[in-house]
Amino acid sequence: MSRSAGSRANRRGEPPPSPEPLPSPAVDSHTHLDIAVGGEDRHPSDAEVDEAVADAVAVGVPRLVQVGVDVGSSRWSADLAARRPEVLAAVALHPNEAGAGAATEQALAEIDRLAALPRVRAVGETGLDRYRTGPEGWAAQEASFRAHVEIAKRHGLALVVHDRDAHDEVLRVLDDEGAPEHTVLHCFSGDAAFARRCVERGFVLSFAGTLTFGNAGYLREAAALTPVRQLLVETDAPFLTPAPLRGRPNSSRLVPHTVRALADVTGAPLDQLCRALTENAERVFGPW
Repeated sequence: MSRSAGSRANRRGEPPPSPEPLPSPAVDSHTHLDIAVGGEDRHPSDAEVDEAVADAVAVGVPRLVQVGVDVGSSRWSADLAARRPEVLAAVALHPNEAGAGAATEQALAEIDRLAALPRVRAVGETGLDRYRTGPEGWAAQEASFRAHVEIAKRHGLALVVHDRDAHDEVLRVLDDEGAPEHTVLHCFSGDAAFARRCVERGFVLSFAGTLTFGNAGYLREAAALTPVRQLLVETDAPFLTPAPLRGRPNSSRLVPHTVRALADVTGAPLDQLCRALTENAERVFGPW
């Protein structure tokens, strides 16, 4: 999600209670602690972040991937990962930022520099967004996406892809460029047919709280056909709070709701699924 997309609608009301802890550790593969804990207008203090991480650890989520969306948040993400052993970082210019002209040569060079840091393990979120960015920004988005694919491949990092209303275009770019070995479709939003196309390419599908929404039967069908080895879960906090907590702020400590929903969909025993999700995250992002 882009900071410029706004987070006020996701921060209404009191934070929901923590769920029952998971029986085995799992991973939040995509979160925005800077926005979830701080907000649109400030970065959180170290103490605030430490509390949020501790709350996640307490429910069986001891590993997080903190994701940048612009140069500033990417630097912050890399710095946090260097400070906190529970956190790895992903760095990128979000497609909506790129569509607004932010993917300058200087900005891409800074993402390239950050990608070389040892605790930065992914380039993302990058990709295409046909929902918030109009046609006038599509060429800039695609150019930025291609540049990020090249950065990920040069550094041997995973690629974290934002795909909103752009399924065919995303696959076209990835096929053209040659996808990195580890490519994650963040907040997977396609149907079963699109999931099959991604699975065939070896991509990893990461499911967020949207999996729990009442109108998301198509997502549950997509998750059900995805091999467990190609699954991740995420919060995308503070966005996409799982049901029945929609409209309240999301956080990494709520990822157990999505893990349990994914267990129901796949039929995998919860403990076994947690172990698989952790193994998948370590394969994609490397050891914490």
